Amino acid sequence: MTALFDSEGWYRPATHHPSPNCNDRPDGELPSLIVLHNISLPPNQYGGPGILQLFSNQLNPDEHPYYATIHTLRVSAHFLIRRDGQLLQFVPVLKRAWHAGASLWRGREQCNDFSVGIELEGCDTEAFTPQQYQQLNHLLAALQQQWPSLQAVTGHSDIAPGRKTDPGPCFDWQQLNMPHQAAQ
Repeated sequence: MTALFDSEGWYRPATHHPSPNCNDRPDGELPSLIVLHNISLPPNQYGGPGILQLFSNQLNPDEHPYYATIHTLRVSAHFLIRRDGQLLQFVPVLKRAWHAGASLWRGREQCNDFSVGIELEGCDTEAFTPQQYQQLNHLLAALQQQWPSLQAVTGHSDIAPGRKTDPGPCFDWQQLNMPHQAAQ
């Protein structure tokens, strides 16, 4: 049986779009937290190339007024789950993706050091799709099987309260096979 992850942490079932916006985790640090996000570019629009362009530093500020405000950001996530359940990977799991920003989880700052970032294509005001929850649960199971250190899943809003709201009130935590854990 073929392993689902290669030695760097690329998930074989995902479509790979390597992002330059990553670096090494601290020595010996294994991922122990999964952080869920939502993203849509342009805001509240789905299926376009904006997310891939943002994570690859190729977002054209002239394509949409919102892009002019974010095109210089250097951000990424490990994974993106599209509305139809398509799974994309930008950063191998054993590298640090730049998704959490200023963050705090149970007394530990800099959550990028020890977390896996998963973006769901969506927004705070619309429900996520059954295909997204199905793909997310498959991915969570594969991640936990490969890295038993991954024991918690939380939202960006839990690790950056007041600064971030995602995955948002429309995210149904009951759909997950792993329990949601607040930051306290």
